[in-house]
Amino acid sequence: MPIKTNDNRFQQRYLDKYHFMIKEYELVKSKQHPKFKFAKEFYHVHDTDPRNFLRYYNRFKQSGKEIDLLPGKRGPKYRTRRPIRFIENKVLELREKGNSKLEIVDILKPKLHKFTPSASGVYNILKRYQKNRLTPKLKQNKRKIIKERMGQLGHIDCHHLSKSVIRGQNRKLYLACLLDDYSKLAWAEVTEDITALSVMFAALKCMNYLNNEYSIKFEEIISDNGPEFGPAQSKKKHGHPFERLLIELDIKHRYTRPYRPQTNGKVERFWRTLKEDLIHETDFDSLDELKDELLQYLVYYNNERPHQGIDGKKPSEMASLNNKK
Repeated sequence: MPIKTNDNRFQQRYLDKYHFMIKEYELVKSKQHPKFKFAKEFYHVHDTDPRNFLRYYNRFKQSGKEIDLLPGKRGPKYRTRRPIRFIENKVLELREKGNSKLEIVDILKPKLHKFTPSASGVYNILKRYQKNRLTPKLKQNKRKIIKERMGQLGHIDCHHLSKSVIRGQNRKLYLACLLDDYSKLAWAEVTEDITALSVMFAALKCMNYLNNEYSIKFEEIISDNGPEFGPAQSKKKHGHPFERLLIELDIKHRYTRPYRPQTNGKVERFWRTLKEDLIHETDFDSLDELKDELLQYLVYYNNERPHQGIDGKKPSEMASLNNKK
């Protein structure tokens, strides 16, 4: 007597269940079932989807073969589930530039539309070619791409200040900062709220300063998904102040992944530095004094303070190197 494997036992239980359900179903159809009057009662009690059951039932009735009661392999029959080589090549090409699976999906989506693989699909391609882990070389490639020139990518964010930052007052104040990825040049403005309109004007001031002082014209700006910047999925971008500003200036808007502040890590690091150097355990006599001290600090940050992220250079030195290219 042949020994049944676990797979064989599972298949036999599956077939027994379907044979029983088919007998029940045919009794319902012939109106001879002692319990069920309608087929929907039969489906409900057996917790089965009518479309799935009827697909297997009709297939079995046509062929008479038990194998047609077993679930087939998922996926399209006209091709394998593996992406076509063209898409794989695009994914690998972007990986060589140091992009993550989510960045690859974001880059490919406008070009491939519905044929764009999902993040897990991209990961499977990378794993197949042993590219799922970023090597030091790939990480270096990404740094080179991001830091080719000033204005290629800007980081923008808002930061909440302590209510006691103005001595004797209890008021909400915020900072809006725009930072250039290549040079680390940054500018920030104080705002009394972070509504979309206030943030738009603060961002415009930051852009104007960086453009006037260092000739930076941004091609892309990345922000989080906060309402002050406009949600990524919104279809009414022309009606949002910040979105409209970027559209008018022909600047592409990119978004960080939700709950992943690391994606905008350079401006997050700026907030930490600013807090340590200027704000921590400090209060100011007035809003004007805060704005004046912030201005002086930003001049120091851009022109005097060495930055580890650019090999100990000052942001203004990176600007000079950029202008010599």
